[in-house]
Amino acid sequence: MAIELSKSLEHREIEPVEYRKEIEIKGRLSRSIVEEISRVKKEPEWMRLYRLKALEAFEKLPSPRWLPWIESIDLDEIASYYVKPAASTVSNFDELPSEIRRIYERLGLPETYAKYLAGLSTVLDSENIYTVMKDLLKELGVIMLPMEEAVQKYPDIVKKYFGRVFPYTDHKFAALHHALWSGGVFVYVPRGVKVPYPVEAFFFIGSELEGQFEHTIVVGDEGSEITFIEGCSAPRLKRHSFHDGMVELYAHKGSRINFVTVQNWSRNIVNFNNKRGIAEDGAIIEWVEGSIGSKITVTYPSTILKGRGSKTTSTVIGISNGNVVKDTGSKIIHAAPYTSSRIISKSISSNGGINIYRGLVQVNKGALNVKSYTQCDSLILDDKSSSSTYPIEHIMEKDAEVAHEATTFRITEDQLFYMASRGLSEKEAVSLIVLGFVRDIFPKLPFEYVSMLTKVIQLEFKEIGGVG
Repeated sequence: MAIELSKSLEHREIEPVEYRKEIEIKGRLSRSIVEEISRVKKEPEWMRLYRLKALEAFEKLPSPRWLPWIESIDLDEIASYYVKPAASTVSNFDELPSEIRRIYERLGLPETYAKYLAGLSTVLDSENIYTVMKDLLKELGVIMLPMEEAVQKYPDIVKKYFGRVFPYTDHKFAALHHALWSGGVFVYVPRGVKVPYPVEAFFFIGSELEGQFEHTIVVGDEGSEITFIEGCSAPRLKRHSFHDGMVELYAHKGSRINFVTVQNWSRNIVNFNNKRGIAEDGAIIEWVEGSIGSKITVTYPSTILKGRGSKTTSTVIGISNGNVVKDTGSKIIHAAPYTSSRIISKSISSNGGINIYRGLVQVNKGALNVKSYTQCDSLILDDKSSSSTYPIEHIMEKDAEVAHEATTFRITEDQLFYMASRGLSEKEAVSLIVLGFVRDIFPKLPFEYVSMLTKVIQLEFKEIGGVG
């Protein structure tokens, strides 16, 4: 039986929904803007000062020159750096304003939570407005709450992890995120607790010329396990909006964190996502990055293998259909002995779409007996589209086993003719070939994700015509 993770993930774009906004902070980015966001959130002094340090770093750091797509991001065009809908955070769906309930009903979130999830938190624009947990999570002692609430209730824990995995000094857009962050989820799984069902955070951008800067932290204490699903969507917008989110994972000794992202933004979203995890002794971090929508996506799920025997896998699927750029990949730092990593990248380009794999595998001095494998497969459907691979390997130990493989495929007229002779239309044939191209990674993914991804791919390529 196919499980639908969320209706919104089957449709690239949905119609806009009007809803009231209580607060909207606009203007040219400045110290006063950052301080106003902190004031509105009634933050402690340490967080206000942290934001201002990040702003200073943003003003000093240069734009990443290795990303030509970033030139299209004009921060002066972003009208709103903070938008609070006219709704308080609730744990009862019926308490939401009717217009916001309609958004989430269209997305299928209440049904998804009821059937498949242990916890759900939703961010509309800049604020979490609906967070709910089943009794199971509470009985297990799991902490799951909006990041703003965690800053107030658990300051010592938040200080321990906030910005420690992905600091604001990393690059200019990381600094921008830390200065303006709002929304997101904090999850802490106690020692030895294995959460049997996924939890999900869903992020929705409802307005044009808006910036969304949610911050999510997932901490797995020793011997714990959790699967976290991140969903993203936006309606059709006349002009673009900018998403600059961040995810920090910390897997303590012997723990396991699976982080699944289903990014299906509308075509007016520029998506710059910062994701990094740290794995201690024997810990496992698994990333699954499904990038279907948006106009431009830049994201590289990364893991620092800090502890002996830690492992990571990163599976990235990028679909560029039309005037779309996907600049994705993974970065792995082997900082301890007997660590292993595996990167699988699958990209599909059509109708002038551009896919780029940009990855890094680094083996530090002293990291003995390391094993790492990278596989980049690209499927190009016409002469207007392109796919490029830029792997970087820094190997500082002679006994490391590091391998990289890259393959590019093209759909041919002979393949389409053969399928037509079996009674398939050209659109059905293209969809079938694309599904066959990614099917070898399905056994590695959660069952719910496989079902959703299959439907998204079928819908994404239903309008494709001939191949060049």
